[in-house]
Amino acid sequence: MRFKTATLGCKVNQYETQWLRSAFVLNGWEDADEPGANISDVDVDLVVINTCSVTAESDAKSRKTIAHFAKSCPNAEIVVIGCYAASDPDRVAALPNVGQVVPDKRRLPEFLRSRGLEHIPKGVGRLLERRRAYVKIQDGCRVGCAYCIIPSTRPYLESRTSSDVLNEARTLAENGYREIVLTGIHLGHYGLDLYPPTRQELEEARAGGYEPGSRPMTLGQYLARQSVVPENERFGLAELLEQLAALRLPKTRYRLGSLEAIEVSDKMIDVIGGNPESMCPHFHLSMQSGDDAVLRSMRRRWLSGPYIEKCREICARIPDAALTTDIIVGFPGETDAQFERTLDVVREVGFSRVHAFRFSARPGTLAATAPCQISPEVKKERAARLGAVAKEEREKYARRFIGREARVVIEQVDRRNGESTVARGTTDRYYEVEIPTTDHVEIECGDVVNVRLTGLAGDVFTGERVTAEQRA
Repeated sequence: MRFKTATLGCKVNQYETQWLRSAFVLNGWEDADEPGANISDVDVDLVVINTCSVTAESDAKSRKTIAHFAKSCPNAEIVVIGCYAASDPDRVAALPNVGQVVPDKRRLPEFLRSRGLEHIPKGVGRLLERRRAYVKIQDGCRVGCAYCIIPSTRPYLESRTSSDVLNEARTLAENGYREIVLTGIHLGHYGLDLYPPTRQELEEARAGGYEPGSRPMTLGQYLARQSVVPENERFGLAELLEQLAALRLPKTRYRLGSLEAIEVSDKMIDVIGGNPESMCPHFHLSMQSGDDAVLRSMRRRWLSGPYIEKCREICARIPDAALTTDIIVGFPGETDAQFERTLDVVREVGFSRVHAFRFSARPGTLAATAPCQISPEVKKERAARLGAVAKEEREKYARRFIGREARVVIEQVDRRNGESTVARGTTDRYYEVEIPTTDHVEIECGDVVNVRLTGLAGDVFTGERVTAEQRA
C-alpha cells in the first residue's frame, strides 16, 4: 500500500503527521513523499490530510488542499484529520474523495488499527526534510480566549509521560537532531492532567454514568485537581525540562514553544538559565496586545503590567535572554491610543522578534460577532507600523551580539563543485546565521559549531567558524 500526507498549520500538526508517517512505514506501507520513492500520484492508495482551523482562511486552505489531492491522486481515499475535521466534520465528509474524517486526535491509534496497522509507535525518530525536531509533549487548551476556536476543536488536556518524552529525545539525538523544540497546543498546561481525579470528580462521574476524564473540564477544574497534590510532588513543564537537561545528550539543545508569561515559573527560569549548554535562552511569550482594555476584551488571563514584570525578571536572571511574542492588531474596538500602547510595550520589552497578525474574525468565536470591527485598511496600516517598530527593536537587540560567539545548529549547506560554500544555521537565541566556508573548514548539515558573529544584514547574522585550535 502507498500513502501520502499533507499538513497545514502549527508545529503540533507537523509532529502528528510525522507520527502517522512513522506508523505507516513501520507497518510496511510505502511513503510516496520519501525522497527517491518514485511513486506516481495515480498509484497512491491513501492520502492523510492534517488540517488547520485557526482562522476562516485556514478552513479555506484546508478545503483547497483536499480538492487538490482529490484531483492529483484520483485513485486514493482521502482521510482528513486535524482541527478543521473537528470544527466542521460534516462539511469535510462531503468533500470529493473523502472516505473518512477523524475529528478527535485521541482516536488516531484506533484509526490506524482499523487500517490493519498492528504496531503503533510511541514517538518519532525523524522528521522529513528537517534538521530541527519537534516533540509534541501536550495537547488541548481550556483557556477560552475570545478570538480562538482551539478550545472547541481540542478541548481535552493530554500530557505525554516524561518517560515517553525522554525516550523520544534520546532517539532523535541518536539520529542526528541537534535541536529539539518542545511543542503543544498550550505548552504551559503540560502536567495538569497527570494528577488523579478528585473525590468530587469521581462522585460526579458516578452519578452521571460516565468515566472520569471523558468530558472536557474547565481550566479551573484542572487547577483544582493539581492543588490537592503537595507542591513538591507536582510535575509540570519545569520538571520535564530538568529531566531533559539531566540526560546530558551530546550536542543536543532544547527550545520551548509558545508559552503564557504566567506559566514561566521561578524553577523554569532556574533550569533554563542553569543549563546553557542544553537549554536555549529563548522565551516565546504570547502577549497579543499591550493595552489592558483590549486584553480584557480578548479574555486574556494576564494584563500588561505583570507581563512586563515577568519579562524583566527573565532578563534579570538570564542576561540577554531572547523574548519573542505574538500580537494581534485590529482587534474589535481597538482604538488608536490602545494600539499606541502596544507599540510602547514592544519598545519597553525590546522583543527580539514579533509575530504580527491582523485580526481575522473566526466564525464560532466571541470576537467574530463583537461590535466595532476594525476596517481592513486600518489593520493593514497598524500591521505596517508594528512591523517597523518590531524590526527596529529586533536589530537593536541583535547588534549587542556582534563580535561575540554563538552556538549554531547547521540546517543548510550550499555547495559548488562538490564543496560547501555557505552554511546556514540557527543560534540558541533564534537568529539565522550565514557562515562562508573555506577549503580547510568543512561544515555539514547537523553540525553544531561555534561561530563568531561578525555582522548583521537585516534579520541574518554573518559569522565565521571558531575552531578548537583557534580557541586554544
